[in-house]
Amino acid sequence: MNELDPVRIGIVSISDRAASGVYEDKGLPALQGWLTSALRNPITFDARLIPDEQALISQTLIGLVDAGCALVLTTGGTGPAPRDVTPEATLAVAHREMPGFGEQMRQISLRFVPTAILSRQCAVIRDKSLIINLPGQPKAIQETLEGLKSADGQTLAAGIFAAVPYCIDLIGGPYIETRDEVCKAFRPKSAIRTTGTIRPQEPA
Repeated sequence: MNELDPVRIGIVSISDRAASGVYEDKGLPALQGWLTSALRNPITFDARLIPDEQALISQTLIGLVDAGCALVLTTGGTGPAPRDVTPEATLAVAHREMPGFGEQMRQISLRFVPTAILSRQCAVIRDKSLIINLPGQPKAIQETLEGLKSADGQTLAAGIFAAVPYCIDLIGGPYIETRDEVCKAFRPKSAIRTTGTIRPQEPA
């Protein structure tokens, strides 16, 4: 049996009011709780609660990548309000953009509210790390990561996390395994680890 790779994950909640203690932050517990339930790997979390300051957000993301986080998830600050600067801060540190993640998150949210088109969530690669901006509400975080299913278990909309492990394979990160009952990750057959090695290939 293969030993599961340890994975370091950065989780960042971005909110002026939560950072200043006006109200309790719910983003970090939501992120950590979902990831703990979804991943089979041993996880080390690097958690940050910071205000909506663009330079600070960028600095925090760079620091987490430099610390060895293969995945960095942010929550909050992705709307059109003047203080919503998370996408700008994320794009400022990007080496590559991954627009499909934001597109799918908006598709999921549009099933609930027409204002989902106002979201500016994005995802980028920096070095060997994947950074994804997520919604601010815990329920929306779960829906976008996990996807939506009907009452009989049929997939209505695929969650974005199904594509995260293979993306991290391709950029040179650890081999992440998920619990299928929470979120079934997809990999081409040639990229599935069977003997302790992985043979990643570019997606078609």
